[in-house]
Amino acid sequence: QLQLVESGGGLVQPGGSLRLSCAASGWAIAISTMAWYRQTPGKQRELVATIDLGGATTYGDFVKGRFTISRDDKKNTGYLQMNSLEPDDTATYFCNAEIWVASLGTGDYWGQGTQVTVSP
Repeated sequence: QLQLVESGGGLVQPGGSLRLSCAASGWAIAISTMAWYRQTPGKQRELVATIDLGGATTYGDFVKGRFTISRDDKKNTGYLQMNSLEPDDTATYFCNAEIWVASLGTGDYWGQGTQVTVSP
């Protein structure tokens, strides 16, 4: 019915950049709100960033101005631009979205995650 697919993860050196994408595939859908979370084994899941319909954004305290969340509603896709990456940013990053589906209503959806590794 509906899938959220993350992409853009990979291996980068400290100080490098990555842009993560979160694409919602489906027919007659619209994203209401979108968020990025991250999780490392042994740690609790962290909220990285959120963006609402009006474009208002929030970020976790650890972001410190390094990341930018954005959205392209015509493509049903969200993005997370990550700059000045640090080893502590290493984690699996998950996209989460509240999505309206025609004839079904609104539901909460999660992607499968994309791995980000920051290492020399």
